[in-house]
Amino acid sequence: MIRVPATSANLGPGFDALGLAVTCYADVGLVGSADQPDDAEVCGARHPAHIAFIRAGGAGDIWVRNSIPMGRGMGFSGAVRVGGILAAFSQRSEEIDRHALMQAVEIGTELEGHADNVAASAMGGIIATSGGVVVRVPSPLRPAVVMWVPSFTTSTNESRSTLPASVSFADAVFNVGRTAVLVAAFAAGDISALRTATEDRLHQDRRLENAPASRAALTAGLAANAWCGWLSGSGPTVALLCDAAEAEGLSQRLPAEGHVKVLELDTHGAHRI
Repeated sequence: MIRVPATSANLGPGFDALGLAVTCYADVGLVGSADQPDDAEVCGARHPAHIAFIRAGGAGDIWVRNSIPMGRGMGFSGAVRVGGILAAFSQRSEEIDRHALMQAVEIGTELEGHADNVAASAMGGIIATSGGVVVRVPSPLRPAVVMWVPSFTTSTNESRSTLPASVSFADAVFNVGRTAVLVAAFAAGDISALRTATEDRLHQDRRLENAPASRAALTAGLAANAWCGWLSGSGPTVALLCDAAEAEGLSQRLPAEGHVKVLELDTHGAHRI
C-alpha cells in the first residue's frame, strides 16, 4: 500500500513552482493484495490513479482509499497519480527511494501539466520546483495548516483558462520578489515576513473574482491573525498558516459556508506502509 499526502500549491506568488504537503491522505494499492481495505474503491480505466499506474508500467487493477477532497484545490489528482505510479514500481518490487520519487514526479508532471502538486505529494514538506528540479525547503516552522474547504468545486483546467497569456513586467517582478522572500522566510523561520511574502499579482485575484466565498474566508483568516494565507491551488479551498495553539480559534472565525480541516505539514511524502 502506498500512502500519499494532499497538497496545497502556489502558496500565493509561487505559481506552478511552490507547494507543501499536508496530513490528509490517499492510499493506493494493488487489487487482491493482502492490505486492500474493505472501504477501498477499485479504480476504473479513466481514474487518474489507474492512468498513472498503466503509464508507469503497471498491469492489472488498483484500488484507492481517499480522504482528500476532490476538485477543491488540495491536490487530489496529483496525489493519486503519484500513488498509482509508485504502486506500479512496487508491483515490480522496486524500492521507493528518492530516485523512484523523482521518477514519479516526472511522470506525474507529464500527466498533470505542472509539477507543484505532484512534487509536494511525492517529497513531502515544503518544495520548490522548476525545470524538472525539486528541492525541499528546510524550515524550523511547524505550523497548523488550516484549510477552509467549501462545498462547491473548481475545475483546474477551467480556472487556468481564465488567466492571461502575458503579464506586466512590474507584476512579474512583484511575484519574483515575493516568492524569493517566501522561500527565505520558510528557511529562516521568519513568521513576520510570511504575510507579505504570500502576496500575489498573477492569479489569485482573478480566481477569487469567481469565488467570493473563498475571498471572504481568506480575508477572515488574515483578520483573525493567521500568519499568512492563500488560495490553495486553483481553489476554492483557502489555506492559512498559524500557531498550532491558535488553530481552533482561527477555525471558528472562518465562514460557515465551508468546513475546516486543521492539518499539519506532512514531512514524509509518499511512502509504502
